[in-house]
Amino acid sequence: MARVAIFAPHPLLSVAIEARGGQGDDIHLHAAGQGVWVARMAGELGAEPVICGLIGGETGALLRPLLDQLPGERRLVETAGGSGCYVQDRRGEERRLVAQALAPPPSRHELDEMMSITCAAAIQSDALVVCNPFPPETLPVEVYANLVADVRENGTPVLVDLSSPRLDSALEGQPDLVKLNDWELADYVRGPVGSEDEMRAAAQRLRDAGAGTVVVTRGEKAALVLREDGAWTLTPPRFERGFREGCGDAMIGAIAASLASGGDWRGALVLGAAAGAANFLRRGLGSASDEVVRELTGKVALESLD
Repeated sequence: MARVAIFAPHPLLSVAIEARGGQGDDIHLHAAGQGVWVARMAGELGAEPVICGLIGGETGALLRPLLDQLPGERRLVETAGGSGCYVQDRRGEERRLVAQALAPPPSRHELDEMMSITCAAAIQSDALVVCNPFPPETLPVEVYANLVADVRENGTPVLVDLSSPRLDSALEGQPDLVKLNDWELADYVRGPVGSEDEMRAAAQRLRDAGAGTVVVTRGEKAALVLREDGAWTLTPPRFERGFREGCGDAMIGAIAASLASGGDWRGALVLGAAAGAANFLRRGLGSASDEVVRELTGKVALESLD
């Protein structure tokens, strides 16, 4: 089985309140966060995810058994501070954040331990996915350059799904693939990316800075793919109503699972677009089924711009 290591610094405990008709409310507890959703999708598509991150406190005690329900392996560093948690009210048309508690920065020893277990897991894996911390300022930005460079030096492909300034740091290590959305790209170049020419020029700046393949998502619009040998549009099936949260995480999880299994970049991107679309149809983040994802690949178009 292909292994995908995932640098997921801050798994979260999610508490969701949902209406149950006239019989009161349902309360759901889930493991959440970017790295968790990446792992869930990669595992659903046949890879073995290895989640590397931090966990601690009362919330961590509740979170650990929920993480153990995910496929694959967990390599978690126990911290003095508590894991993050958020409470969301989903009883109305709009999801409403009721409360959240954020994880504090890790100590130097906790950070060193997380970095070492991530590197060890990654060099024994077929791909590494690097995710953001939450909150963003809790990790030193140089962590990302060091992690990407060290893992690639040992022959493991690295995929990053980061926002600036962590993205800027990771580019120093020359990641094999960078996935981001259009507003993250605008933040990176500190300028507009609204037109096709602006977006392509901005994506080229990422390649010039060290990225191999660049994938820029644009919500319901076609994504831009830029590689050394050309540019493409990646168009998923379009659905009018659904849930955007976690679609990008499902996408990068699927891409990583495909590449780790020996798939080519075209097939990996198509599978990723289908996974993002399948996630849009569900409330469960990163929880689309393998069957649905693979059926939707037939509705994904990858077309050259050159």
